[in-house]
Amino acid sequence: MKFKICLVFFLLYGTVSKAQLPSEAKTNPQLFVETKNSLLVFSVAGNGKLYQSYFGQKPGNQADYSLLQSTRHEAYIGAGMGDLFEPAVRMVHADGNPSLDLVYVRHQTEKKGADLSLTSITLKDPKYPVEVILHFSAYFNEDVLKTWTEIRHQEKKTVTLSNYASSMLHFEASKYWLSQFDGDYMTEMRMKESQLTTGIKVLDSKLGTRAQMYRAPAFFLSFNKPSDENTGELIAGTLAWSGNFQCAFEIDQQNSLRVINGMNPYASEYKLPAGKTFETPAFIFTYSNKGKGQASRNLHRWARKYEIPDGDQGRLTLLNNWEATHMDFNENVLVELFDGAQQLGVDLFLLDDGWFGNKYPRDGDKTALGDWQVDRKKLPSGLGHLVKEAGSRNLKFGIWLEPEMISPKSELYEQHPDWILKLPNREESYSRNQLVLDLVNPKVQDFVFNLVNDLLKENPGIAFIKWDCNRMLTNTYSPFLKENQGNLFIDYTKSLYQVMERLRAKHPHLPIMLCAGGGGRVDYGGLKYFTEFWPSDNTDGLERVFIQWGYLNFFPSLTVSSHVTSMGKQSLKFRTDVAMMGKLGYDIRVKNLTPEEIRFSKSAVQTYKSISKVIWFGDLYRLVSPYEENRAVLMYVDEAKNKAVLFNYLLNFRRKEYMGKVLLSGLDPEKKYKIREINLLPDAVSTHPDHGKTYSGDYLMKVGLNLSPGKISPLSSAVFELVAE
Repeated sequence: MKFKICLVFFLLYGTVSKAQLPSEAKTNPQLFVETKNSLLVFSVAGNGKLYQSYFGQKPGNQADYSLLQSTRHEAYIGAGMGDLFEPAVRMVHADGNPSLDLVYVRHQTEKKGADLSLTSITLKDPKYPVEVILHFSAYFNEDVLKTWTEIRHQEKKTVTLSNYASSMLHFEASKYWLSQFDGDYMTEMRMKESQLTTGIKVLDSKLGTRAQMYRAPAFFLSFNKPSDENTGELIAGTLAWSGNFQCAFEIDQQNSLRVINGMNPYASEYKLPAGKTFETPAFIFTYSNKGKGQASRNLHRWARKYEIPDGDQGRLTLLNNWEATHMDFNENVLVELFDGAQQLGVDLFLLDDGWFGNKYPRDGDKTALGDWQVDRKKLPSGLGHLVKEAGSRNLKFGIWLEPEMISPKSELYEQHPDWILKLPNREESYSRNQLVLDLVNPKVQDFVFNLVNDLLKENPGIAFIKWDCNRMLTNTYSPFLKENQGNLFIDYTKSLYQVMERLRAKHPHLPIMLCAGGGGRVDYGGLKYFTEFWPSDNTDGLERVFIQWGYLNFFPSLTVSSHVTSMGKQSLKFRTDVAMMGKLGYDIRVKNLTPEEIRFSKSAVQTYKSISKVIWFGDLYRLVSPYEENRAVLMYVDEAKNKAVLFNYLLNFRRKEYMGKVLLSGLDPEKKYKIREINLLPDAVSTHPDHGKTYSGDYLMKVGLNLSPGKISPLSSAVFELVAE
């Protein structure tokens, strides 16, 4: 199959313009962007335009590359000219002309490492001093491509941008199938798949801050037929942007598919002064002709190596106090919780919301956001005392912040009413009883940076931050921007990133969890600065199987914070086994557990630590989907294929429902693997018939295992370790 996409890696060096190329060129100059298994081809035609010629599986014979010379799909299309469909970019010039015509000027390719190359292609309007630069990073071994765009001009006055795509991709197939991920608060990342039809399908957000609350800027796009885990041709794509996004899929009259990804132009007519550069976020994608599982593994490897802070380092297990105490605590209660964390054997205690505010104490969610001083009534000895008490129990100490938000009932609000996003001549609009700080204002950026930086300087023992964001942008207006309100949604997110850049320069290795009312802000733009994220406030074990399953399609397991809590009616073992699927933590009052539950949980923490490297850094294989059966089965395999961890979750099913064998994946067919059931209840002995047995990797992948023999119980689970002998 041949399908075509709009990316670039040119053969020519130097400059090509419309005047230099013959109108009927017999051979179109080509540019190749390649990874280990994929090839992207661009051509410059006789009219000076840049076209996408091919994207897909890389031909085995390099001589065949020259045959890929189609000039049907322009690579990055400006609005207002001859194209009849959705443009990549739209600009209104200083003289009012609403068109942009882009021709190839030059390109430059840089080797950024043994595995990474960067190609930058400059396009220019022949009538106006406007340049558009397309950037393409190719991660060869990971089979991942990253593309973004820069727009700049030298007109005498400001121009207005109303479209600004990170990428424009073109495909040709008989049919197209889109897998999207959406939901709501407590129902995040529900997977839906449908066939695309003629017209345009849009995935977008207009929420500003919690931009992924209803749908995620991530998708699978399959060609000709739906893909499964191991078969099918597709791309997996995701936008690295924590603000409003738009992913548009448009099929034209000839059944070609145009895919445009970038920031949402909604309410965002951006004013760009001369000499300034407008840079879009990156669109990250990978090609697979071996199903969705391979695409996920490509993204996971890439993210751990290139995008996630300390992606090659371990993570901390923790105990959070939120579900145990909410905001009702004092020093003694917290120290008691420290003792519980010590009993479990976790690495860190995380103090959640409610520790700050004096004039307006944070005893509920209506006060004190912005007043980041320690509550002297609750914590008279200060945070330093808590850090010391935790340290005496061999625990690190972490803390909750919500730096972007402000309570109307706060000292900060009284001192700086002009620091808030709110419409003039309108009533203030509250969500979660709070407002949003105007991060576009440099003074507000300094305030947010200083509150975090000073907190860490004054309490050097703080080893972890949970960064929350509990509302979206509504009634949005920036006093700082004045007449340029169309810049607000974009500049807000860029300002957040600027603050994080400053913090990471000071604290490059501090673990920070990204939280936004659950999974409201999860993307690779944010995860450039955060070591992990909170997928959902829904910690019911059954629901978490689906939620974590969804996120693991695009994000590696060491970023997916998965906590054992008291939510849900499943057994403690089931909830623990589910949390082990990602980065294990606890949010529970240990003193309310029985001695047997404490004993099991302490053992579970030790078990998790013994297998965590395989989970965090191994390859993920999704074997049985909870969307297809009343169970979920997945496994992680380390790079050397010497060790694997297999999770089996039985969900709700009807009486006398039988489960078939499961074929394992990712093992070495020549190696022998001993199977052992782990994470058992205290004094329990495995009754699984394969426990302690040894099979070849070939047998396990071709014949498989019966993971649910005999009488099976709903909402039960098992964890198996496989070790090569």
